[in-house]
Amino acid sequence: MSQITALALFSGGLDSILACRVVAAQGIRVVAVKFVTPFFDYELLAAPDVYQEEVFNKYGIEVLLEDLSSGYLELLHNPRHGFGKNFNPCIDCKILMLVRAQEMMPALGASFLVTGEVLGQRPMSQRRDTLRVIERDSGADRFLLRPLSAKLLPETEAEARGWIDREKLLDMNGRSRSRQIALARELGIVDFPTPAGGCILTDLNLSPRIARIYQGNSIVSVEDITVADVRLLLTGRQFLLPGGGWLILGRNEQENVLLLTMVQNDDAVLSMPVRPGPTAILRRAVSCYEHAAQLQEALQLAAALVVRFGKKIKDSPPEGEVRVSVGREMQTLTVLPLADQVFQEWILNDAER
Repeated sequence: MSQITALALFSGGLDSILACRVVAAQGIRVVAVKFVTPFFDYELLAAPDVYQEEVFNKYGIEVLLEDLSSGYLELLHNPRHGFGKNFNPCIDCKILMLVRAQEMMPALGASFLVTGEVLGQRPMSQRRDTLRVIERDSGADRFLLRPLSAKLLPETEAEARGWIDREKLLDMNGRSRSRQIALARELGIVDFPTPAGGCILTDLNLSPRIARIYQGNSIVSVEDITVADVRLLLTGRQFLLPGGGWLILGRNEQENVLLLTMVQNDDAVLSMPVRPGPTAILRRAVSCYEHAAQLQEALQLAAALVVRFGKKIKDSPPEGEVRVSVGREMQTLTVLPLADQVFQEWILNDAER
């Protein structure tokens, strides 16, 4: 009999690590899939081989990266099972992942699916009734195995067909992680992530930015939203300038570097060449303004904001030089910092008010 293959949903957290190892311990080849979206782990796509090597070296798990972004943006329009405390559609998120995982199974030769879900661990998505809804609505009913809680759940096809021994599976339940940590030690796993939300859609400060798009109350139209726009919306200080310009300022060196990776052809990019300060993007600067004079006025305001949030140097004049590039055109503007009372109403970050 050829070796059975299982496809495991892999978050990178301890539960998913253990689920893979428990199944692999029975001689089953486990291929893990790490789904990414702009709201969680998207940065891994920049160097997938680095992530894959790290996971294999630490945990002995073969992992693939799969971009779920387009389907996820569509899902947020109207998740069938609603949202959690913030803008997180946790139940529909898991259903979407399982649907996509099923589509991947034939190419990988996988016979069943594995998740690290633990009965009763999460109040929204891991109740007994919710686990059943996820199975049903994803169409994964019989071939979805949850090895950490399998003994508390109905028998699956993998168990019934003898692919895996039910007696060697577990009966974890509830929110305590003591059994998971003990099992990790037993398996020699010492370096694992601490529990964390991970998904930006659960973040109290960032999730409202995304919610506003889907409520039709944003500078980005929900019909036109792209992955690039979402990533930009979740970075830096956000401003809506008079005339409709969308300006983003980096808050530190890391965000400045990240913003430069998000620049598109019709954006304006601003920075201070002489003293430390934010990098800024005026999104769609070329297409946003009908006349050149309107664009120039917006660039003056944007430059004044860059100076306002730039580093103050003792005994130096208050004005600053700002380099502005729009496409191949470049200019330098010398401007005074914008007074706080002028731009307060332009701020889009709730936490910045």
